Amino acid sequence: MNFLNNINTHNPSNIQKTLSHWHSFRLKIIIESVIVGFFAGLVATFYRFLLEGAINFSRYIYSLQLKNTWMIPLWVLLVVIMGYIVGLVVKKDPMTSGSGIPQVEGILVGKLNMNWLSVIVGKFIGGVLCIGAGLSLGREGPSIQIGAAVGQGVSRILKRIKIEEKLLVTSGASAGLSAAFSAPLAGAIFALEEVHKNFSPIVMTSALAASITSSFIAKHFFGLSPIFNFQHLGQLPLENYAYIAILGILVGVLGVLFNKILLGTQTLYSKQKWLPTEARPIIPFLLAAVLGLFLPEVLGGGSDLVTSIMSTSFSIKLLIIILIIKFCFTMICFGSSAPGGIFLPLLVLGALIGNIYCDGLSYFFGFDHMYKDNFIILAMAGYFSAIVKSPITGSILITEMTGSFTHLLPIAMISLISYIVADTMNSKPVYEALLERILNKNNSNFEGEDKTKIVIEIPVCVGSTLEGKKIKDVTWPAKCLIVGIRRGEKEFIPKGNTAIYLGDYLVILTSEDTASASMDHLLKLSGSDDIKL
Repeated sequence: MNFLNNINTHNPSNIQKTLSHWHSFRLKIIIESVIVGFFAGLVATFYRFLLEGAINFSRYIYSLQLKNTWMIPLWVLLVVIMGYIVGLVVKKDPMTSGSGIPQVEGILVGKLNMNWLSVIVGKFIGGVLCIGAGLSLGREGPSIQIGAAVGQGVSRILKRIKIEEKLLVTSGASAGLSAAFSAPLAGAIFALEEVHKNFSPIVMTSALAASITSSFIAKHFFGLSPIFNFQHLGQLPLENYAYIAILGILVGVLGVLFNKILLGTQTLYSKQKWLPTEARPIIPFLLAAVLGLFLPEVLGGGSDLVTSIMSTSFSIKLLIIILIIKFCFTMICFGSSAPGGIFLPLLVLGALIGNIYCDGLSYFFGFDHMYKDNFIILAMAGYFSAIVKSPITGSILITEMTGSFTHLLPIAMISLISYIVADTMNSKPVYEALLERILNKNNSNFEGEDKTKIVIEIPVCVGSTLEGKKIKDVTWPAKCLIVGIRRGEKEFIPKGNTAIYLGDYLVILTSEDTASASMDHLLKLSGSDDIKL
């Protein structure tokens, strides 16, 4: 077996150290994840504080300009400078651009590398300036990348091995989402469903430990109330669930449209050869300066806008105007590669769609308008699931953000329907598509060191070509050795005649320099690359 011969040519002491560490670190990784969760929670909470202060500052500045028009040209000059500074930050370290979630996924599959300290500093500077100007970007994606950078920083300081570092990066990412939304369960599920795209007990326990710790830190500073306070929310009668199905189809189609236009906007920016990379953010900054005077509702991530449409009755005409402008503004902002995410803006767009949908039902069919908030919540979950293609994360996230589990059934229903619609239309998950674009643009193929060994776990999923086969009958990637199989609560060392069954977890030793290519091959063999939870 050639993969066995390849492994045996390497330093046996290095292999022995890696394997012994793998079998002893499972409890330790939880403790380290708590440490990562604590520091990631502190950093992400501080980031959240700064951004909330920045958006309040921008609203104050725009209100002053309405009373003192002489301030307008000064503010325009300032936002041009701010946009150029953001462009310089992104040009210096491209890993700080956009939401940061595709970059984290690229790091975990071994195709990208990052300087953790540079990313944290760049995200702080870029995020504060972008939100301070009023760009339609969210804090959630950057918080996830900041948390991941903290996890990498803790690993580097403690000099942990690569497999441990990846788990700490994952834990940090979960902690970042948890702190941004005060949603610990969504943080852990996000790590499984979106980041790793498979279920792993080690990932689950470490991510959950970090998420809970981070959420505790965030709630200490921001309180125990959910982000969106839906008070006195009645349950939608079962006979009206057909309306949910129709809404699910609608947001599914609109989610596919969101992804296509988002990627198209990035392509449009890249084709403007006359526009330097560092100057691209100036465009959304100038647009924010205009919108801040005429339609300030579309500025920032938009959490306040959701609160407004819940408590105030907007005309359907105004809602449609806000939806269209918010959508276009978000595309222009994110397409420029400015540091900021689409998590919150897409949820806000979903809320607007839900409100308009309910108003339409009320106008044409006499539907009870008291269920407006229900459709706002449902559209948020469905729109998220169609765009990100993570229905479980979407369901849990919206449930935690609204502070009520009584609506989990309709939320899960619309999430599933919109996901199926998007999948039927062959729409890729937005972060997967963005990662492919980053890799194609940079021709990135990060290689590690041949002398460094790592251990990876691969689940055998439904439809895997490995199911029922013996280890000796499988053509494994070069420099890969199957050192263990975990079947339920048991873990044993396999032999050549050992059969592989559905649900097994293969523990594989490989070299860091070929880990990325090996992972791609192994995921295809196991069926994991075809599974989108």
